[in-house]
Amino acid sequence: MTEETEATPPSSPTQTSLTSHHKPHITWSDSYTKSIHAIDSLSAILPSPLPSSLSSSESPATALLHNPQVSASISSLLRRPGSGVADDPLCAWLYDTFHSSEPQLQLVVLRFLPALTAAYLSRAALHQPLAGFESVLLAIYSHETTARGGQAVTASIPDMAHRSVYHEANKQVEAKNGSTELHLAVISPSLEPHGTVRSTRRARIVGVAMELYYSKIYQIPVGSRIEFCHFCKIWSGQDDSEEVNNDEDIEETNKEKVRKGRMNLPWELLQPMLRILGHCLMGPEKNEELFQAALAACRCMRSRAMRDINPKAIMATTSLVKLAERAIDTSVEVVDHTEITMSNVITI
Repeated sequence: MTEETEATPPSSPTQTSLTSHHKPHITWSDSYTKSIHAIDSLSAILPSPLPSSLSSSESPATALLHNPQVSASISSLLRRPGSGVADDPLCAWLYDTFHSSEPQLQLVVLRFLPALTAAYLSRAALHQPLAGFESVLLAIYSHETTARGGQAVTASIPDMAHRSVYHEANKQVEAKNGSTELHLAVISPSLEPHGTVRSTRRARIVGVAMELYYSKIYQIPVGSRIEFCHFCKIWSGQDDSEEVNNDEDIEETNKEKVRKGRMNLPWELLQPMLRILGHCLMGPEKNEELFQAALAACRCMRSRAMRDINPKAIMATTSLVKLAERAIDTSVEVVDHTEITMSNVITI
């Protein structure tokens, strides 16, 4: 794996004056220099030349993040046969780019997490050496381990046995309960440092990478989220198509493709996947293509949960599907029970 390198500002007066002539409003900040260095390094890896608009942009990292042509080229390279090995230059670029500690460049790496995860999980089951993919996943995992500082991600759950600001405490109930602490639900357990990816750790490491993807999802391009929904359908190993094919050979071929894509989905993987799908369904950004892709993925996940007889997964996926279908059905009146209604009638 290549060592992390950082670009330095141009020291040549001629180069500095030339740059200032074309872009007088841009100063050579460390962030800008790292972005330009990352783009120059990427241009030597991709088969086609990068658009000149990336380097000339005021924010090269943001331009790289939202460029559909470059994104399609990188995703294609990640899914090609033979990718993800120890000397894969694209994996080395993703590793170094994430270690640049530049938030926008880290978003660029997270943007390709669906394609990288899909290629990795499908080949890891075949026991292929994938040190390139694993180095990127471990870099993300290590970043989250440091950021959390040994603490688990929790959420407070309301408990009627505890006093609130609106009611007086029932001393008898509180004494009987014997607990004054808040009830906490562990969303993600504390992380242990790992330097290698073993089969017993794989789901946890990939799941943590998905959790970071979810925490930044509002900054991730829609195309990446649609790609993630597509891979969720493949991993579920289920088909949500309602079309009936009269050709038995074609139908059997399609079923075989669906079965080959099925992955083992432990809760460490399934939980962040459903959180991402839930945001794609109910997020503030309304995109019809994203909504339909997420709904199809949730239906496949529900079928998978029913097949596996997984109670937690059944409850979660069924809830997501019902919420989405209710949002589609315009005949259902949406009632906000928290809104106070005004009336001239006094009810005793």
